Amino acid sequence: MSSASTVPPEPTATASTPPTAPRAGQSPAPADAAFADVTASEAALRRYLHGLPGVDAVGLEARAATLGTRSIKTTAKAYAIDLAISMIDLTTLEGADTPGKVRSLCAKAITPDPSDRTAPRVAAICVYPDMAAIAKEALAGSGVHVASVATAFPAGRTARPVKLADTRDAVAAGADEIDMVIDRGAFLAGRYLEVLEEIRAVREACERPDGSFAHLKVIFENGELSTYDNIRRASWLAMLAGADFIKTSTGKVAVNATPANTLLMLEAVRDFRAATGVQIGVKPAGGIRTAKDAIKYLVLVNETAGADWLSPDWFRFGASSLLNDLLMQRHKLSTGRYSGPDYVTVD
Repeated sequence: MSSASTVPPEPTATASTPPTAPRAGQSPAPADAAFADVTASEAALRRYLHGLPGVDAVGLEARAATLGTRSIKTTAKAYAIDLAISMIDLTTLEGADTPGKVRSLCAKAITPDPSDRTAPRVAAICVYPDMAAIAKEALAGSGVHVASVATAFPAGRTARPVKLADTRDAVAAGADEIDMVIDRGAFLAGRYLEVLEEIRAVREACERPDGSFAHLKVIFENGELSTYDNIRRASWLAMLAGADFIKTSTGKVAVNATPANTLLMLEAVRDFRAATGVQIGVKPAGGIRTAKDAIKYLVLVNETAGADWLSPDWFRFGASSLLNDLLMQRHKLSTGRYSGPDYVTVD
């Protein structure tokens, strides 16, 4: 079954160990000591990843569908909407992005609803590396983070030195968080150690001059991994390499975040913490557009990983249009009527 524990048979830490994971600005803390033998060679890593329990696709999708039927009403719904807003990485990743568009989006991140200052701020603005400095300046003092995609996003098809330079440029421009893409070609070809070593190299490239580190989110592009077993393997591979977050997708392919593949990743972070004491975040991205969708994902988080993950520190939504619907639903709860189409800005 999909919910079967993937905890290794002899972990060096237990679930009673306090969860430790770096925030933006702290040194990364991968579970290298606990899994040194697993990551010592290609053969050992392959043996470990292919030894993880197989995923029951029918059971996984059925559980995700069942959890999606939970009804959240009144005060619980209001709380969930505000929580979802605070978890958004408000995103613009288009070739036509301009400094003006990025500054406008930053203003919206700080004050999502100018008519209601009680609306929470979003977690971060996510942009291309060349826009990171503009976002950093616009968000100064707000508490909203700057996230930058890197490593030749979204395809990741370039040489490693270029990927590392891309990451360093984004960090130097002020990015608090880096969203990297894995080499899906290498992963699907079974070159797991190559992928792990690249994640580690990018993690090191997240170091700032003062010795602190930008937060690292590792994107799998689940729609290109083909199977749930591959998504489970990618999750464990990224966590072993020192990811702070694991992320479903770039939002640039046909299949992005789904309740089922997000549920699978939530199971992985839950079991990884049980094995190591290290807590890792999850970020579904792409295709999550309505408050109803967002609340379904929050139910998945609570029922699968637990309440410890119900925080922007541990769960994010990669989205552009989701915020608008959350704001309109929030207005409906407070006034009893739906807003007109001009209530929120069109991003």
